[in-house]
Amino acid sequence: MKRHAIIFWVAMVLAVIGIVDMAFFDKGALIRLLLIPLLVFGVIFLLYKYQPGRAKKQKIKIKPSAKTMEKVAAAKRTNQTSGKRKHYPFQVIEGSKGKNDDQQPKYH
Repeated sequence: MKRHAIIFWVAMVLAVIGIVDMAFFDKGALIRLLLIPLLVFGVIFLLYKYQPGRAKKQKIKIKPSAKTMEKVAAAKRTNQTSGKRKHYPFQVIEGSKGKNDDQQPKYH
């Protein structure tokens, strides 16, 4: 693990030395070196911000017919009249072991 860290830091130091050297002695090379990554970053940023497949479409509002509104109203009425309690098709099956009611506490 330490070997990888040493190689990484040596590469970083050499990269910084190269960039500083270009900045002081060959300014045209520094601009060319940084131009491509900046252009790529700018293109990616613009594609992210203005996605080509996501055009702004106008939503068309469709007015439902009277028949549809009657169906929706009827469905709401049936849901409200059924009450708060739901009926499930499950049933509790008593076990086959004998229960001793004398040993159970009155309030549990």
